[in-house]
Amino acid sequence: MGNQDLKGPNSSGFFSRAYEIIARIPHGKVASYGQIACMLGSPRAARQVGWALRCCPEDLPWHRVLMADGSMGGGMHSDLQKALLEAEDVKFLPSGKADMKSCRWDGL
Repeated sequence: MGNQDLKGPNSSGFFSRAYEIIARIPHGKVASYGQIACMLGSPRAARQVGWALRCCPEDLPWHRVLMADGSMGGGMHSDLQKALLEAEDVKFLPSGKADMKSCRWDGL
């Protein structure tokens, strides 16, 4: 993957590959932005994964992508994201963060 594929929020090649990975995250599991970036071969591209999720297809399980510490992405849909994850039986810590030890997707 060339660097030009990572620039800006219109990086359709990067975005489409990110969507393919995110679509595979199973019900009840979560992944971090950085984890998705690493799976794409670009470990420093966590922010681009976030950009991709801002304009993702409606049927993509966007709510299963969290920050590495288990916190919500911080966008205006954080409450919805948490509710969707709770409906999938994702466990949360008293801090309000997802329990990444018990629900992190291994990517296989």
